[in-house]
Amino acid sequence: MKRQDMSLDILRWVKQDQLVIIVRPSSPQTKVLGWDDVRQALRVAIAAPPEDNKANLEVIKFFSKLLKKRVRILRGLTSREKVLHVEEKASSL
Repeated sequence: MKRQDMSLDILRWVKQDQLVIIVRPSSPQTKVLGWDDVRQALRVAIAAPPEDNKANLEVIKFFSKLLKKRVRILRGLTSREKVLHVEEKASSL
């Protein structure tokens, strides 16, 4: 799937500027794994380890590039389940 197609697909899961994700840190590569119907969250593999905020920074960087929007973590800084805030305006990255 092309990056542009994937970002459009992911945007359909954004509700009220928020996206719930479940992170699997220390993965071989950073990528979207799919939608979890039970937990109503997007499963994401993150290559960075969960120490020293590295995985959180990778989450922000990955979703900002993928969606071409400014992204920040609203809740879940120390949890695998996180709520991201996706701004409507495109970022100047």
